[in-house]
Amino acid sequence: MHDYLEQSFSVKFEYRVHFTSGLFDITNTLLNDFLNDRKIEGIQQKILFVLDEGVAKSHPNLVDKINAYFDHFSTVKLAENIVLVPGGEKVKNHSYYNEFIINTINDYGIDRHSYLAAIGGGSVLDTAGLSAAVAHRGVKHIRIPTTVLSQNDSGVGVKNGVNFKSKKNFMGTFAPPAAVFNDDQFLTTLTDRDWRSGMSEAIKVALIKDGDFFNWLETNATDLSARDLPTMNYLIKRCAARHLEHIRSGDPFETGSARPLDFGHWSAHKLEQLTNFEVTHGEAVAMGIALDSVYSGLKGNISEDEVRRIIDLLLRLGFAITHPLMELQDESSPLLLGLNEFREHLGGRLTITLLTAIGKGQEVNEMDWLLLKKASEKLKALDAKVA
Repeated sequence: MHDYLEQSFSVKFEYRVHFTSGLFDITNTLLNDFLNDRKIEGIQQKILFVLDEGVAKSHPNLVDKINAYFDHFSTVKLAENIVLVPGGEKVKNHSYYNEFIINTINDYGIDRHSYLAAIGGGSVLDTAGLSAAVAHRGVKHIRIPTTVLSQNDSGVGVKNGVNFKSKKNFMGTFAPPAAVFNDDQFLTTLTDRDWRSGMSEAIKVALIKDGDFFNWLETNATDLSARDLPTMNYLIKRCAARHLEHIRSGDPFETGSARPLDFGHWSAHKLEQLTNFEVTHGEAVAMGIALDSVYSGLKGNISEDEVRRIIDLLLRLGFAITHPLMELQDESSPLLLGLNEFREHLGGRLTITLLTAIGKGQEVNEMDWLLLKKASEKLKALDAKVA
């Protein structure tokens, strides 16, 4: 004999991705309007800022502007100090920073009715988002992305995480933000490398979901390379829209076996680790896109002309298309461990997205390493011609 009780319920998540300029200017009421709309009568809500050190150096008046903003608008109480953490993979590679942010949430009495706002690149947002998700079983998290990559990709999604056991994002959560605020003024101080790096995710989403967007990228590659801000703003908004469409399409927390938005990522994640993150995420994704696109061509899924267009766009935007560690000698080549880690991450069945056309992806459950080797050799030859 057996018996059981059953429970079923759904939780609605809703958040907006805002696009603005000068978020902390006193004349810009966007952030205060958001906080005021969510004010709770009889409760003193607080907001604690976690700030990427690199952003603080590039915008030396930012801390003063934040303090002045919350002196002017008293809707919520600003925590006494703005917390600085390192940007890049350093903040994700060391558990100290995750624990440090959690301790800071505790020290400043940030509760479930209050906010943790993170300003920085994707790594800082990932780490702060994880800290917010586990503190009090969920503190409201506001993301303020400051790079192209975080404004068009990681910052608008529902994932948080840090690196663990030498594996990218091994420890993390699915926890949607309360809101995202994209401020284009943060883009003006990016290095050329960081400006370029974020565009690889736009190419990725165009290749698997939006052929017209890929055509637009080809047409506007010169303006993008020249750092034209209105053109970049369009790229970011369109790319972010495609990500949001995917998130609400049926499997936002990736309970299935597919990771369609990770086209080109199986090798990219591994390359980042193999280079000790000297190759940035965006740069690695560009190389991963190149490898999987050439592989798709060798499989006969896309034409040689489509492969040429993809490689040409990557090169026009200034990306490297391969790296010595992308070269495959045999089945024990370190890069191929990336396939095993993708398989392990999703229940033991390999699921990789490849192209069937520019603008359309298809899931496959196996990769032919000999064909991958041929693809890597072809990329090496193409790279030599460019050099």
